[in-house]
Amino acid sequence: MSKFLEEIMDYNRSFVEQKKYEPYLTSKFPDKRIVILTCMDTRLIELLPASMNIKNGDVKIIKAAGAMVSTAFGGIMRSIIIAIHALGAEEVFVIGHYDCGMSNVNTEKIKEKFIEQGIKEETLLTLKHSGLDIDRWLKGFNDVTESVHNSVELIRNHPLVPDIPVHGLVIDPETGKLDIIEKGEDN
Repeated sequence: MSKFLEEIMDYNRSFVEQKKYEPYLTSKFPDKRIVILTCMDTRLIELLPASMNIKNGDVKIIKAAGAMVSTAFGGIMRSIIIAIHALGAEEVFVIGHYDCGMSNVNTEKIKEKFIEQGIKEETLLTLKHSGLDIDRWLKGFNDVTESVHNSVELIRNHPLVPDIPVHGLVIDPETGKLDIIEKGEDN
């Protein structure tokens, strides 16, 4: 067993035995009827909920690199649609952040890392010949506000998303200050 997995499992046994889970008991339905798409950045794990007065059970949080919706029928949109139609979310928040790792991503360096970590160049060629434009697939964004705007527009205009508010914000990962980029209104 890996060192980290062993540490986590040891702690988890104690966590469950001591019933430390009890303060977190809630239902699967978001109390505030909100679904949030945000970045997977480690600085946001506790800062984002604290900056928005969100507690366990209040919202559905979906995390993805750059808080980006890059395709209308991928896993991120599926999660948003399920949060709305099956779990009762009535508003969507897309929250990017300043100093995001997805800004100005160097796809050539990422592909070099693939090779360094044992992925064969033939695999990359196979992906290319299968129709995957890996540079486009890995590409981030140049401007976080434009990226948030693009994701908001994709969600708002999705054929399976009802007329609900879809907001776009950007958070400062140091202070937690939120800037409104797009204010969603009922359509």
